Amino acid sequence: MTNPATDGGFAVVELFTSQGCNSCPPAEELLTEIERDARERAEPIFGLGFHVDYWDDLGWPDQFADPAHTARQQAYARAFGTRGLYTPQMVVNGGVEFVGSDRRRAADAIATALATPPATALAASVAERNGRRMAVDYRVEPPPERTVLNVAVAQRGLRSEIARGENAGRTLRQDNVVRAFASVGLDSARGRVELTTPPDLDPGDAVVVAYVQREGSGSIVGATTVELSAA
Repeated sequence: MTNPATDGGFAVVELFTSQGCNSCPPAEELLTEIERDARERAEPIFGLGFHVDYWDDLGWPDQFADPAHTARQQAYARAFGTRGLYTPQMVVNGGVEFVGSDRRRAADAIATALATPPATALAASVAERNGRRMAVDYRVEPPPERTVLNVAVAQRGLRSEIARGENAGRTLRQDNVVRAFASVGLDSARGRVELTTPPDLDPGDAVVVAYVQREGSGSIVGATTVELSAA
């Protein structure tokens, strides 16, 4: 099992985005830089790109979009007390949101997150992979009340040629794209989460991110990651 760093905090950076949004590519490039720099520095920063589906009727259906991603963004809007949804939106550790291309806000939010010790120790491992089925075992100490465990499978290095919509004619490179996601209530210190991955998932460019999140407030209190290629 893998564990987050013990001498500091972590940052789960969620980006709500769409291939149909012409202001989203700069935010996706920023997420790529954040994740790449974190890997080079061995920092516990975990980027996740959630592609929403409400742009799909405006000229270009995003193949990575999922109504569940839109529902997740709606839950954040309720927690933050904001009106409506927008892209690109970045959320750090479930507690602060801003326009996803704002480098200064991103840097400040991540620095604050890294300076905050985690409230919960989380460990995770890929226990089973059979075709499209994946099982992730977890251990959390102590098991916090009224929390859920989110498990995301994200893929790097994806390229898409956009034929219509606001980004028509562009080839977009996208990293950290969420290809599978599951969320379960935490009622014990140990357990297993099962996911179904897409048939075209490349395990060599994929990572599993697990994170503990409080119900209601949405704050993230523990996180860890597993490289799928090493699982």
